[in-house]
Amino acid sequence: MLTRRQLRIKVMQAVFAFQRQQPDELKSLETFLNTSMTQTYTLFLYMVQLLVKLHEHAVDKHELAQNRHIATDAERNPSRHLIDNKILLKLRESQELVDALEKRKIDPWHLDSKYIHNLYDKIISSKEFVLYAMEEEPSLKRDLKFLLNVYENLIAPSDEIMDYLEDINITWMDDYPLVNSNIIMFLRKVKPSKDVKMPVLVKDQDDIKFAMDLFRKTILNSEELEGRIEGKTPNWDKERIAPIDSILIMMAQAEYLYFPSIPTKVTLNEYLEIAKDYSTPKSSTFVNGILDRLLKELTAQDLINKVGRGLM
Repeated sequence: MLTRRQLRIKVMQAVFAFQRQQPDELKSLETFLNTSMTQTYTLFLYMVQLLVKLHEHAVDKHELAQNRHIATDAERNPSRHLIDNKILLKLRESQELVDALEKRKIDPWHLDSKYIHNLYDKIISSKEFVLYAMEEEPSLKRDLKFLLNVYENLIAPSDEIMDYLEDINITWMDDYPLVNSNIIMFLRKVKPSKDVKMPVLVKDQDDIKFAMDLFRKTILNSEELEGRIEGKTPNWDKERIAPIDSILIMMAQAEYLYFPSIPTKVTLNEYLEIAKDYSTPKSSTFVNGILDRLLKELTAQDLINKVGRGLM
């Protein structure tokens, strides 16, 4: 779920917090970083459980409609398409999802059902549902298409849902696009004939070690890393360099110097992309120029030692 780029972003946030707080020891910020990484998975669980809660609400509404004494036949027997959706049914019976929620001692949306009710009403009145309810032949393909359309067009862009999640954890807004992309991939893999397999936080535990090491190397060598930046920016005072740019340049240097298995081209490309998303409009050009000069300087000083062919 968490890519190396996402891990770099979380390290960037932790370094930024360190520079602002200046704690006596790294342990508290390392805990912050570790929590930030695991909270991404918690957000994923929130969004999956949102779909389960929508299904539960649909079932409840259907049962209430059938028990009405004064109602038209259409009101008493509304469309069953949503409650018969094969993917939603499979998610609702997933023991792996239940176990994941219990392991983290969370019960998403239990005390905030109004968000479920509002979203349900929005879905039922949407064109996506109208078209879905008109289809007579049930199929997994139809159910998946509807669910993906609803998620991409109604759930993910919902300001109400995003505001709610941001109130729970402000850092989730950085994770939200990544988690939503993972939800789409996850839903495509749900099959009625198989147990639901929940994704893992990272594909390789070495990725977690990479993030922690990158944070430590950047902080513990910050004076040296910052020192190299000075003199490379003749037209910029230190105070005029965007804080995020400075952090990204430090982190990239740390990768150049202390991570022999990561190619310098990968490092350069990753930090340019992060600069585009998280700093000023001109940051990627600025960061690219500084990192290119630093790479040439460090290479000339024989300070970059990469392991493996083609890693320079």
